[in-house]
Amino acid sequence: MAEVRTTTRQRRIRGLDAGERREQRRRQLLDAALDLFAEQGYANTSIEQICQTAYVGTKSFYELFDSKEACYLALLERTSQEISERVVAALDAAPDDERVAARLLLSAFAHALVDDPRIARTTFGGAAGISPAVERQRRANRRWSAGFLEDVWARYGAATPKTAAARRSLHRLAVGTIGGLFDLVVDWLHDVEGDDGTAGQPDVDTLIDDLTAFYDVVRDGLAHRGR
Repeated sequence: MAEVRTTTRQRRIRGLDAGERREQRRRQLLDAALDLFAEQGYANTSIEQICQTAYVGTKSFYELFDSKEACYLALLERTSQEISERVVAALDAAPDDERVAARLLLSAFAHALVDDPRIARTTFGGAAGISPAVERQRRANRRWSAGFLEDVWARYGAATPKTAAARRSLHRLAVGTIGGLFDLVVDWLHDVEGDDGTAGQPDVDTLIDDLTAFYDVVRDGLAHRGR
């Protein structure tokens, strides 16, 4: 029994077992990838740079990810999960006044993206055109967001489609609305960072104002259509 206990202790390094060390390396690699993708773009970042920044060997990288694309997809999934948790929590705490609730939800979304500028740059600014797999994941994220938006509309009585055709139409409208909101984030990034490399002035409140104004137009149109 003493030998078993000694062996178990030896398997722990700095208080972490093998699974915990693996998760720590994964987190370090994703954090490093976030830094590098945001600073210099996906195409200009190599696996070696990610490993050097994370202080993780390339062998350990390939134990966790098949490729740089797989690393980016994992980073995108982590970011999407964090954003979705924030907006779901905001909806859970939202008031009965739909206009107030909408602004609070859009504020939670905006802050989740731009409080850490690396998130928006990596998720929106440099994600387009990386690979078909990344595009599929981005579309999946939009579909989830559209479904969430439909839940918001349903909660506030904005839309109660009765037929399959009406439900498809509403879903397409939700997808289009999400696309418009996402495009406003991209434009805001360009305004802040400057197309010519010169930093601009808009702050997060400007983004929230733009997102809310766009959402209100869509919501008013939806209400009018339902009359």
